[in-house]
Amino acid sequence: MPHYQHPSAIVDPGAQIGESSKVWHFVHVCGGARIGDGVSLGQNVFVGNKVVIGNNCKVQNNVSVYDNVTLEEGVFCGPSMVFTNVYNPRSLVERKSEYRDTLVKKGATLGANCTIVCGVTIGEFAFIGAGAVINKSVPDYALVVGVPARQIGWMSEYGEQLELPLQGDGEEAICIHTGARYVLKGNQISKLEKTHD
Repeated sequence: MPHYQHPSAIVDPGAQIGESSKVWHFVHVCGGARIGDGVSLGQNVFVGNKVVIGNNCKVQNNVSVYDNVTLEEGVFCGPSMVFTNVYNPRSLVERKSEYRDTLVKKGATLGANCTIVCGVTIGEFAFIGAGAVINKSVPDYALVVGVPARQIGWMSEYGEQLELPLQGDGEEAICIHTGARYVLKGNQISKLEKTHD
């Protein structure tokens, strides 16, 4: 099924938009953008030329996805959250050659009104709280909040906080909704694969 485009949206020639994606009111997609299948671009979204948006991402209203931002599969960008691509911008100094890459990995959530300072990686299924300011990379499954953001816990792939200490090698937690098991090793958490008897 081809993508849907509202009549008020502008999609420049050359832009690639996958099947079943929805481009809502007053969206502007630049010609170099590559957008996957099943993506939703909410009202007043801007997508730059050097942007890749993976399958099944949701970009809520009033988000600008600037050049050098890559969203892997299933990323949620909350309303009015902010990406940057220049670390030290000045109107009087040209810095287009200094864009820093930002990578948001599979399944991550970027809460409403959060800010992602360029040059970081947001780990798989990480959860960025509303209004947080991210100025360093975030581990997989981490729950981070505040200004500047700090880690306060871990999240399951389902989007529920795991009852797990921030430190404690070998500690395990179970998602109450799915039964999935997670284990902490060092300062990293990973999902345990189900074993068959």
